[in-house]
Amino acid sequence: MPDDSALPLLHLQGLTRSVRLPGGRTLDILRGVDLTVRGGEHVSVVGRSGSGKTTLLNLLGLIDRQSTGVLAFDGVEVARLSDRRRARLRGASIGFVFQQFNLLDGRTALENVMMPMLYGTARQFWRRERTALEMLDRVGLADRAHQKPNRLSGGEQQRVAVARALVRRPRLILADEPTGALDVTTGEAVMGLLDEIARDSGAALVTITHDLQVAAMSGRSFLLDDGVLHDVASDSARDALAGTAGIRTARGAVAEASAS
Repeated sequence: MPDDSALPLLHLQGLTRSVRLPGGRTLDILRGVDLTVRGGEHVSVVGRSGSGKTTLLNLLGLIDRQSTGVLAFDGVEVARLSDRRRARLRGASIGFVFQQFNLLDGRTALENVMMPMLYGTARQFWRRERTALEMLDRVGLADRAHQKPNRLSGGEQQRVAVARALVRRPRLILADEPTGALDVTTGEAVMGLLDEIARDSGAALVTITHDLQVAAMSGRSFLLDDGVLHDVASDSARDALAGTAGIRTARGAVAEASAS
């Protein structure tokens, strides 16, 4: 459970992102996002295609810079950091899980999981094989460590990707459509694994998805609509979700299915 007395790991206030289009026009992608996430929390952000989910992910992952507003990581306003310090913070504290796995085809599962530690501390570097094997064991793939991705199923590849994202024990895990390339059963298993490992390590887990069932597995769910983030309990989110099944409806369906 998150510690309410602790400093938030992520704090976003009035965050905007705009891009200049040909002809001098400006496209406002994010119009003022407010969000607070503490260590140990699982938060999901759901939205339709083109709603700005990827833009938000890139800001949370310190890949892009916001146009205006505040983005603080563990109390540090990251807009004030140089590109080098942002890259160092990203590598040490943020793990990414992508829909398409992004594994290196010519490398074994073990080698893929070891990759992030090539850029870690000296201790991480020298212990990289042992640590990677331990993480593969944690995701149930110790016996597949020396297989290349083309010898693994989709679910196994995603578990390797999860192990790679978590091997440096990040404080923030960003999962971008992590079940999009998986069947329903395998996707639920992967989300359960992500949630369990994040909770055990005290890391914050933010899932970016268009899948209401995936969003329903989180502790808090938000809708990104027209560049603004809405809590699903709010009237604005309820109205925006009127054309869909609704996250809360999906959460209820998941709860009923789990109880039966």
